[in-house]
Amino acid sequence: MPVTTVTSLQALKLKGEKITMLTCYDATFAHTASTAGVEVLLVGDSLGMVLQGHDSTLPVSTADMAYHVACVKRGNQGALIVADLPFMANATVEHTLLNSAALMQAGAHMVKVEGAAWLADSIRHLTDRGIPVCAHMGLTPQTVNVMGGYKVQGRLEAQARQMRADAITLEQAGAAMILLECVPAELAEEITHAVKIPVIGIGAGNATDGQVLVLHDMLGLSISGRVPKFVRNFMIGQPDIQSAIQAYVSAVKDTSFPAPEHGFSA
Repeated sequence: MPVTTVTSLQALKLKGEKITMLTCYDATFAHTASTAGVEVLLVGDSLGMVLQGHDSTLPVSTADMAYHVACVKRGNQGALIVADLPFMANATVEHTLLNSAALMQAGAHMVKVEGAAWLADSIRHLTDRGIPVCAHMGLTPQTVNVMGGYKVQGRLEAQARQMRADAITLEQAGAAMILLECVPAELAEEITHAVKIPVIGIGAGNATDGQVLVLHDMLGLSISGRVPKFVRNFMIGQPDIQSAIQAYVSAVKDTSFPAPEHGFSA
């Protein structure tokens, strides 16, 4: 089983091969997804909504995250494990370092932080200490109360211009990857070409270097009944979960997913 690393993800971007990422919270799904060809497993704070039943990601703690990272590590077969720093876990540089260390010691290979250019200092500190960082931009669920809901970000030209500049700033600070959530496809494509590091999209069109979905969403599972526009149910027409995940991998690799109807325009 090939092992995915920061270097191999960079190589995929350079040769134009799409990167596949899925959220994952336990050993069984980690084994299933990684053996189906998923290159990156994201232990997301989305577990607060998907597993714990909260109405947002805000109640999730670093201890919750470390527990699920350790579970995923035990089942993983070569995928790169990315772990979210939960709400306020990066309130200060000291908090960021301590909480990131806990997630790395639990089995993560990279941490993900939500924000913009203000993250640069923390990213430098983490990278200098051997912790790779994925910067999550666009719709950042931890700041949903400031944003006034789950809304597409970057539609206004001033906002788009700032997002492009922030992406370059975070790359220069040492970010190893960028995740763009719910941004216009055109803007996501511009950012993808503007930086040398891999850019993963969710609701950001198919010109990014890769895609991520919440595992339960792409399997057609939801306790809310609401299906985001950017989701496709890959269980349809498949005999089992392994086949559905393989179908997702194939669709991302051949760029048939996401289709135009899964994205947003400016």
